[in-house]
Amino acid sequence: MADEHIRTKAPSAGLTVTDKLRLLLDITKKISRSLNLEEVLAQVMDTLDSLLPYDAAGIYIIKRKVQGTEPRAAAEFVTAATFHAEAVRGYDIEEMMELNLKLGEGLIGTVAETGEALIVPDVRADPRYYNARRETRSEMIAPIISNDEVIGVFDLESDDLNAYSEDDQQLLLLLASQVAIIAEKAMLHEQLVEKKRLEAQLEVARQVQLSLLPPRDPLLEGFDISAYNFSTEEVSGDYYDFVKIYDDHLGLVIADVSGKGVPASLLMAFLRASLRAAIRIGYAPNVGMGKVNFLLWETIEQHQFVTAFYGMLDATNHTLAFVNAGHNPPVIVEKDGRARFIEQGGLPLGMFRDTRYYEYYLPIDSGQILVLYTDGATEAQSPGEEEYGRERLVEAVRAARDKSARDMIDFIYNDIFEWSGGRGASDDVTFVVVKAL
Repeated sequence: MADEHIRTKAPSAGLTVTDKLRLLLDITKKISRSLNLEEVLAQVMDTLDSLLPYDAAGIYIIKRKVQGTEPRAAAEFVTAATFHAEAVRGYDIEEMMELNLKLGEGLIGTVAETGEALIVPDVRADPRYYNARRETRSEMIAPIISNDEVIGVFDLESDDLNAYSEDDQQLLLLLASQVAIIAEKAMLHEQLVEKKRLEAQLEVARQVQLSLLPPRDPLLEGFDISAYNFSTEEVSGDYYDFVKIYDDHLGLVIADVSGKGVPASLLMAFLRASLRAAIRIGYAPNVGMGKVNFLLWETIEQHQFVTAFYGMLDATNHTLAFVNAGHNPPVIVEKDGRARFIEQGGLPLGMFRDTRYYEYYLPIDSGQILVLYTDGATEAQSPGEEEYGRERLVEAVRAARDKSARDMIDFIYNDIFEWSGGRGASDDVTFVVVKAL
């Protein structure tokens, strides 16, 4: 064809090896000064023409994402890999918009899949070529490899046939290796910046969450009451609360939201607001728990739920009216050391729309100790993967029953810490201790 010709010399034929290496070093120096990946790749494209002339060029980074949203075994997830054009020159925008190649498709997909560089003297003779540019006649592609993994490809296209030589390919491979190093450094920097940003946000979330917990232990005549939350992460899904209704009536709440981290902490804040509203309105414990259950059922995802214990402690009559929504059974330890678990209760909150809850009454006699806890305590494991369990919890309460409520909590948690071999619990741990004086 009249508008085509075969190049008899490589684009860089006029340069010596020393010239080429000097230009490559100059490009590397320029791009190494930046930690912004987009800026680095743009600089590469802007200076590349002096080393390897091209009519169109692109740097494509592989993006991987997991397909499918249904829960399944990790091995069953399908990972889709597609190319994202990070820096391109010489292409028509509309043509680039239509480029939607995946790993193994087209020439760049082949190079990404095999990890081997490729020179195509005449793209029209290669069935793998995807026509993203009508003028292109020859092409050279090199993989961008980081830590033995192809993270992208470097693609050069020419309007001339047979435009690239083996020497050009080696030069492009050298440049691609430098791009890989600098791209990895830029990505690590971006990850570090993002990590610091998330840590700062989590610290703010932690402070907000701590402000939602009672600022001090409650004062109730005839009782020594204390609580504490030991969080395994910046934010916790455990929750406890004290709500003073009358001078001699105190609402006690302990709850455990399914899951961990920020989602669990957000649900905990919603639970707190809902329960406090129910208590302030004056609902009986079973009615209030039913109202909260419906609100949670309307709000949370299907796989989420909340276990909660809500009781109203009457200091005058020494009784506890309570509702247990699927939470760990509280333990009562008598003055003589005898212990029993209070097993009455119903389903966790948020699982079913119209769950009914029943109110139970428990006399709290002088010298008795009531301990409420979350399952992070009993499920803590020893180095041999044996759970701490309810019986060890009872033994720890017995051993500490002469201490104050606050010191009892420290004693029990330290016992769990020693049992775990110094690792601590793998889940949040919360205690509420009520001692009848």
